[in-house]
Amino acid sequence: MYIKLMKHLELSKEEMKAYGYKIVDVLAEHFDSLHTKDAVGHGNREEMDALFSEEMPYKATSANDVLDHVTKDVLSQVNLPSHPKFYSFVPGPSNFISAMSDSLATGFNIFSGSWSGSAAATKLEIISIHWLLKMFSFPIKTGGGIFTSGGSMANLTALATARSVKCGEDFSKACIYLSDQAHSSNIKAIRVLGFKKEQVRIIPTDMEFKMSINKLKNAIARDKLNGLQPFCILATAGATNTGSVDPLEAIATISKKENLWLHVDAAYGGGVILADAGKKLLTGIRKADSLTVDPHKWFFQPYEMGCLLVKNHKWLSKTFSEKPEYLRDVEGNKSEINFYDHGIQLTRRFRALKFYMSVKTFGLDAFKKGVQYSLKLTEDLEDLLRLSPHWEIISPATLAIINYRYNPINYKLSEKELDKLNEHISKKITESKKALLVTTILQDQVVLRMCLINPRTTIDDVKETINLCEDYAQKYLDEIFESPNTKL
Repeated sequence: MYIKLMKHLELSKEEMKAYGYKIVDVLAEHFDSLHTKDAVGHGNREEMDALFSEEMPYKATSANDVLDHVTKDVLSQVNLPSHPKFYSFVPGPSNFISAMSDSLATGFNIFSGSWSGSAAATKLEIISIHWLLKMFSFPIKTGGGIFTSGGSMANLTALATARSVKCGEDFSKACIYLSDQAHSSNIKAIRVLGFKKEQVRIIPTDMEFKMSINKLKNAIARDKLNGLQPFCILATAGATNTGSVDPLEAIATISKKENLWLHVDAAYGGGVILADAGKKLLTGIRKADSLTVDPHKWFFQPYEMGCLLVKNHKWLSKTFSEKPEYLRDVEGNKSEINFYDHGIQLTRRFRALKFYMSVKTFGLDAFKKGVQYSLKLTEDLEDLLRLSPHWEIISPATLAIINYRYNPINYKLSEKELDKLNEHISKKITESKKALLVTTILQDQVVLRMCLINPRTTIDDVKETINLCEDYAQKYLDEIFESPNTKL
């Protein structure tokens, strides 16, 4: 019965090879032709319902027919975070080696939760974690970490660890400090962990969107006077909105003096440690107790891949280790790490493989060049915009993020009119599907935000997009004002 059933769930060797080659062809063509594709694949609910409404498929369908359907109707209707004109949120440049590595890890269906589940996979994750520990000047002998689905899970794991180490079982009076530019995943993590709103201190930022040191000190002092327990400062190294980096050295000094846990959320900005300029911006990050970094950003890995690093791996095992009876035979000895003891997941995929294989294949210097290129490209864009009479820089190039708005000098527009104008530009650019460029809010202004971490993006790509923005802006203004025919 078993053999008969499995025959219904398998392909022959020849069919598997033909099917696999077809998928590789699709992926190779995708990577090779990204520049020619639309960056945006948005469809409304009605369009998607019309395209995909179907009954439960009880009967078999040809594997090639299903693949053709997915290639034609699904993959053509999605946003492409690896596209050179995908400027919004945080692009996901990815790379072919890592994509193929993920296929290997999935194909072999490797369980990466314990040493006994796969010693080689576990050792490879340890090696990869050690590379990152060394990169951020964390101690190799005592330090540790774990690959997660992304920065959200890494931050949750870090804060759970901080609470365990600093508060034990009772965290009713504990207070945590983070800036108004901290990533939303941290607020989610704090809520999931059971903290109340009254235990969270949102510290205002300065004009450069960095945590105010004086206001942080005031908040800690006030809480101590009120008999509360300050336990953790969450600093940001690469704010999603602006790329800003909190003053890490000063915050580390405060955390040491006050005996607080210092977690640095470097999910976005951590990868710039590869560049000389990045090392200067991240001065002080080595003093953190824990650190989040997302390899699926600056290390150009496919989703999903985040990472948490800690200065003492025992903090993780003391926080997350459980000893159920059904795992008693796979515990191993103390030198054999079980990653299910270092985080929330028991069943874990082999995430380390794509990082390991791509770094080994291309070499770390290639990743360094990619980071340096992106930093320089964003600075070049800033120079370009400052020479124009149409654009105003709101937040300068920082960690490959720049915020600006269309504010032509020969029109007197109110703040409300400027907000509507820049919202219109974003809407028209996205509707064109040629690029993804959305707005954010800074200093109560609607601004356009570009994140340029994709090494495939060229200065010509950026110029073409800026020119298109100007065209949409001029048409919009012509409809509203009696203006000269000459282009702004």
